[in-house]
Amino acid sequence: MARKILQNDKVMVIAGKDKNKIGKVLKVLRKKDKVIVEGINKVKRHVKPNPYQNQQGGIIEKEAPIHISNIALVCESCSKPTRVGFKITDGGKKVRYCKKCNETI
Repeated sequence: MARKILQNDKVMVIAGKDKNKIGKVLKVLRKKDKVIVEGINKVKRHVKPNPYQNQQGGIIEKEAPIHISNIALVCESCSKPTRVGFKITDGGKKVRYCKKCNETI
């Protein structure tokens, strides 16, 4: 599978409850085809206190994984959500590029 979305990429949600929101990719889960995006798909979890880790109990809010098909990479040069292509440079390096403005990402 090609690595179209990487950690620290700026992405936009294109489907779901957080549609049109933009965030930074915190983690990519390759085996499940999911990503965790900062501030997107927030869920509440009930946590028991753990005195050994100095962790308080209560309700915490954290980001849940979102499927990679529901996000699109935001290009830095044209500032629009875009599809990602690959091309080989003259030096023989494989790079990602924006399919809208043809700039390397």
